[in-house]
Amino acid sequence: MTDPDFPPADEINPRLLETLASLNQIGTTINQIGSSKDSASSLQLIVKSAIRVIPGSSASIYIYDASRNELRPESRVVAFAETHAETEADHTEDIPRPNGFGMRATLRQRRTLSYEETDMHIHPYQEKKGVKVVACFPLIVAGEVLGILYIYLYEPRRISQFEELMLDNFVNQAAMAIYHARRLTDMNRSLAQKENELSQLRRAGMLISSRLRLEETLESILELALELTNAQYGIFRLLDQTGEHLVTRAVSAVHLEKPLVEKLPIQGRSIMAHVARTRQPLLIRDLREQPWAETYYPLDSKLEMRSELCVPLINASGRLEGVLNLESPRVGGFTEDDSHMLQSLAMYAVTAIQEVRLLDALQEAAQLLISQPSLKVLDQLCAMANDLLNTETSAIWLAGENGAMGFIVSEGGAIPAEISEAEKRPNAYFMPLAKDNTASALGMFGVFHSSAGGVRSDVSEWDKKVLACLVNYAVLVIQNETRQQALRASQEQHLIAETFAAVGDVSANLLHTMNNKLGVIPVRVQGIQDKYETLLAEDHYLTKSLNEIERSAAAAMQTVHENLSHLRPIRMERIQIEPCVMDAIRVVQTPPGIQILSEGLNNLPMVSASGQSLVFVFRNLLENAVDAMEENGKIKITGMQNAEWVDISVSDTGRGIPAELHEQIFELAHSSRTHPGKMGFGLWWVKTLMTRLGGSVTVESDGTHGTTFHLRLPIAGRET
Repeated sequence: MTDPDFPPADEINPRLLETLASLNQIGTTINQIGSSKDSASSLQLIVKSAIRVIPGSSASIYIYDASRNELRPESRVVAFAETHAETEADHTEDIPRPNGFGMRATLRQRRTLSYEETDMHIHPYQEKKGVKVVACFPLIVAGEVLGILYIYLYEPRRISQFEELMLDNFVNQAAMAIYHARRLTDMNRSLAQKENELSQLRRAGMLISSRLRLEETLESILELALELTNAQYGIFRLLDQTGEHLVTRAVSAVHLEKPLVEKLPIQGRSIMAHVARTRQPLLIRDLREQPWAETYYPLDSKLEMRSELCVPLINASGRLEGVLNLESPRVGGFTEDDSHMLQSLAMYAVTAIQEVRLLDALQEAAQLLISQPSLKVLDQLCAMANDLLNTETSAIWLAGENGAMGFIVSEGGAIPAEISEAEKRPNAYFMPLAKDNTASALGMFGVFHSSAGGVRSDVSEWDKKVLACLVNYAVLVIQNETRQQALRASQEQHLIAETFAAVGDVSANLLHTMNNKLGVIPVRVQGIQDKYETLLAEDHYLTKSLNEIERSAAAAMQTVHENLSHLRPIRMERIQIEPCVMDAIRVVQTPPGIQILSEGLNNLPMVSASGQSLVFVFRNLLENAVDAMEENGKIKITGMQNAEWVDISVSDTGRGIPAELHEQIFELAHSSRTHPGKMGFGLWWVKTLMTRLGGSVTVESDGTHGTTFHLRLPIAGRET
């Protein structure tokens, strides 16, 4: 059945069928464009198809260069009628005129026909070839002229409406061919540029991983930046420790003579200071424009720069590290792509800066660990956390024997002493001080950001890694202090054992000698009393003196026996604390104005100790307390226990002991007074006996409001 709206195939114009076949072939060719060679093949096919639509004509296509406002002669693609072929010499003469038909069609963005333009003449070369009519069709895509299609007729006639319609299809196809080829070329160029940029970024990463000095790394990054952006001058200025100045750390340039590298105040009138304050990248097309003309600070006073690109260096914690700046003598020397690239390089620079600062801090921490007291090292770790993580405050809590965490050191602003209160604060991040993944925490390390910026929830992976490094050092400090304390205790016990081994022999000889010497006195006194009984009955003074001599000798023997008995080996027993305390209270002569109280002693478990030694320890402490309170005050003895130890506190309301004497009072040479029946060794005996019993004694006092002695003894093991 035949469609009445469409003529039979044998009635269709053969040229139309030929044109449709050409368009189909051209479309297929355009879809396969993958290079400039493919584009030229498509254009060649188009001009050949065009001369088949208009038999006996010639055609050519030129690509338009908008940057130079000309039709490029070297882009010429041509097809000739069989009777009008050209020679190689003729080719050089066919150059579009700046004011010819092609340029007029380009400016108007519509076709131009020579028989409609009475003010223009055909190109002399075409006239010589016998051309009578020229038709120019602009190749336009999205309002942009990409080229011109020329049609040359060798007979004086007009182009028919049918021919124009067919040529319009070829024009559109030619425009798309040029457009796709140009886009493909741009894409390939862009890909090549990106590949080059990625290669340079990989070089920057390798620079950092090679662990060069910071200045060398920054200089290498600057050289990469100059190469990628075609800049001539670059400089790194980093923020100093005061946060008030930008200090030059690296410069790279071409023909640099006298660079101005002095430090810049961050609040000053300079472009780098402006970028540091705003923390935003800045691309300046022309430094002569306002407001930059007034704030521009030249890198080299003898060389004129016209454009500038400046980006801030901001680390993962939000801290401003400095500014990276590039300059060019050309107006518009930098693009947005250059800005993005420089920001990427800035990130590598920040990484290098952070790693150098972290390595320096860890090296310092390692030196402190082996040379400074533990509290000073922990305090310095808090200061390092503030510096490396850009935090306002850092603090460390250590776990006590009951599991509660007590505040130890802090750097920065005030924070709660209780960890439970500190964890409620906004802008805080905590990490446990753990020996390993399974052990219970030794404490907590907390960092607190400034509350001015709102709640901080974006703790970076870098922040976590840095804090983890500091936490590891804090754990080492705590473990080292524990080992040092154990070592000191072991050395002290060993020293005491050696001392008592040596003193034991001396005490035995001393006691033997004292027995021999003092033991003679009662015998001699008894002999005098027997021989001179009548005389002594009449002389009361002499009788009283002999009795006193006999009593003093006996008391001296008793004192020597009691004191030297502590030099003998101690026999460890399971002892209750409360009876020993009560025995000591009964022995001590307490004035009426002094009250002795006890609390929590009756429920304490047995300890492994010597009853005689414990009574002596409590008696000594009570006598010291009585003496310190000057016959008026209160003494309180309190007992507590945990899993392994019994703690007994002896507190008084006396005059206190200054902090500088807390260690000296336990030295043998410090004792300055005596009590009746004592040899005057003071608190040296207390510490010595507590050490021999496997325990310890410490003192707590502010030097004004009383004193508390803390005694610790091991709980006796259960009998099997």
